[in-house]
Amino acid sequence: MTDKTMRAAVWYKARDLRVEDVPFPELTDPHAVRVKVAACGICGSDLHEYAAGPIFIPVDAPHPISGQQAPIVMGHEFAGEVVEVGAKVTRVKPGDRVAIEPILSPNRDGAYLMERYNLSPLLGFHGLSGGGGGFSQFTVVGEHMLHRMPDDLSWEQGALVEPAAVALHAVRQSGLKAGDSAAVFGTGPIGLMVIEALKAAGAASIHAVETSDVRRAKAQDLGATVHNPADGDVVEAIHAASSGGVDFAFEVTGVPSVLSQCIDATHPGGEVVIVSIWESNASFQPNALVIKERTMRGIIAYRHVYPAVMALMQRGYFRAEDLVTDRIALDDVVGKGFEQLLNDKSQIKIMVTPPG
Repeated sequence: MTDKTMRAAVWYKARDLRVEDVPFPELTDPHAVRVKVAACGICGSDLHEYAAGPIFIPVDAPHPISGQQAPIVMGHEFAGEVVEVGAKVTRVKPGDRVAIEPILSPNRDGAYLMERYNLSPLLGFHGLSGGGGGFSQFTVVGEHMLHRMPDDLSWEQGALVEPAAVALHAVRQSGLKAGDSAAVFGTGPIGLMVIEALKAAGAASIHAVETSDVRRAKAQDLGATVHNPADGDVVEAIHAASSGGVDFAFEVTGVPSVLSQCIDATHPGGEVVIVSIWESNASFQPNALVIKERTMRGIIAYRHVYPAVMALMQRGYFRAEDLVTDRIALDDVVGKGFEQLLNDKSQIKIMVTPPG
């Protein structure tokens, strides 16, 4: 890094992510804030972009909010320290520790314009849709994207707020009530956090379906009853263990063949919540919904949940100790980060630290 440049991981195309020197980000908006990144997690969405993108990354035209297109700096699960603020910033000050809510949605004067800002047709993400990202030493974001962290949360916990927000939003958007039963298909980072969110919401029983021995063990450690598809029909096993099916099922694999299992795991009148971002189409028999009067809904990202996530973290939910399986330097993000996650399913969350 020089006074004019810094280190960052830049996406050019699928399988082409380069750690290189990029221009130092400048404050050009009075409501903008420069953040020194302290920790950034590698997300499943990042992995999809690396392996089979573009999905959210704008390639053919600039994103309407960021004004940028590939190549772009990646990284959207991050926390850091405020080092400079624009003239009209009121929410934070230099020295504040912040978790970044990376949603790009129409905004003005330091605030999102839509109540349900995650449903904007212009939806994008800082670190996926241009404008900078967390796999860098510094980045500039609007003050509406920042949440001050409690002093007792670590930088890693701050970087976990974003994926935990996905999980909490999924559970809050469902109709789940205290005492209900649930199944979670896929126990990668988001699936494990859905288990945590279900516990916080008062689910009486939680089943988890996972092929990876390590991830299945993590789910069991968090209190779920685990099922291995290699051992037989998981739908039959869940029905047997839940007296005819669970109240709610959460799909967190993005694997087309799993969707029907997820639907069938619920009892008549049950609800399915699709959390995954998909690389391909998935098919199911609509009668599985119609005849059983089941409901299926999708969720995207989150809204208005960061403070609740951090409050739950202070109570012991979404712990870094349960989720972070490796810590690497930014310069190692391709080989020891993305490639490692693609090839080693025992990994859960890899945390990246930029150079100081």
